[in-house]
Amino acid sequence: MGSKAESKKIMEKAGVPIVPGYHGDSKDPNVLLAEAKRIGFPVMLKASLGGGGKGMRIVRNEGEFMQQLDSAKNESMKGFKDDHMILEKYIERPRHIEV
Repeated sequence: MGSKAESKKIMEKAGVPIVPGYHGDSKDPNVLLAEAKRIGFPVMLKASLGGGGKGMRIVRNEGEFMQQLDSAKNESMKGFKDDHMILEKYIERPRHIEV
């Protein structure tokens, strides 16, 4: 399950509850911004192939979205040789179980 995007698609298809977001294939910054607006700020940008917090950014408003996207994509390329991003609604105080 190296790809968070693929993992999300599998879980969604299986009916497992997931955090609202975007895990499609588009890398177009305008598409990603539109999806962030649809989800509602704040959102979390995540490198699809990332781990250990690399390629992750909290975006609290539309005005900082493009800068944070560029930053996350650059970090992701350096760490994982891939800049595919997914978006999730940012949850301030999350509690979760990992299996």
